[in-house]
Amino acid sequence: MERLSKVNQPVRQNNPGNQREPNDKIQDGKVHLKQEATDEASTDQKVMAGEALDRRNIWEPSVYYSLGKESFYFAGHDISIRESIDTYGALIWPGAVALCQFLENNQQQVNLMDKAVLEIGAGTGLLSIVASLLGAWVTATDLPDILSNLAFNLLRNTKGRSRYTPQVTALTWGQDLERDFPYPSYHYDYVLAADVVYHHNCLEELLKTMCHFCRPGSRTTLLWANKIRFQSDLRFAERFKSSFNTTLLTELPQQEVRIYKATAKE
Repeated sequence: MERLSKVNQPVRQNNPGNQREPNDKIQDGKVHLKQEATDEASTDQKVMAGEALDRRNIWEPSVYYSLGKESFYFAGHDISIRESIDTYGALIWPGAVALCQFLENNQQQVNLMDKAVLEIGAGTGLLSIVASLLGAWVTATDLPDILSNLAFNLLRNTKGRSRYTPQVTALTWGQDLERDFPYPSYHYDYVLAADVVYHHNCLEELLKTMCHFCRPGSRTTLLWANKIRFQSDLRFAERFKSSFNTTLLTELPQQEVRIYKATAKE
């Protein structure tokens, strides 16, 4: 969702009577538009919160729900994920499950064995865990306050199971990318992103991050899975398509999830 500009109130002069200046009408219009945007944001937040509480019915029978814990079976292993309803980053969303299923079922098309893989917005770590179990050398990233639970889930589900020990590191979209992840020192064969587009104000930073890791000449492939919830999702998808060479790998109409493959435009 686009950032809202602040409404600056003009310095009022003392005018006779209660006559309103023409500029007042403009200001009222700005306030009205801002209120509408605020109402829309509030509605979107409620939609996301409601979806978080209703996820238990979406992915039957492969997902078994219990409070604070979800269980999966991918790549020949039982996977147990500890999650929290306190933050979106500590929840498992449909896009992550869909991309896990796609990677497991299409290993000839997307072969992760011995590949360097980066996940942005890793959240609970399910997608990074599955990529690790499929043979990838994985770096899972998210905001600093997400990393503790992310590292816990990765260690619990990959220790003694994966070819490489997955790494966990902080990455704030759009910030200090050249300093912390300079190219080509940090080069990845695949970048994974699942349900990273939702109700937040960091879409510009997200696209910048995607472009940083999937740049011309890098030969990096970006796999992005997302459930379409809001108009802002569709607007971002159009910008995404204009920034990369994109292919729609699969679409799940019932879950409203799309999975894209993208490479940099040369």
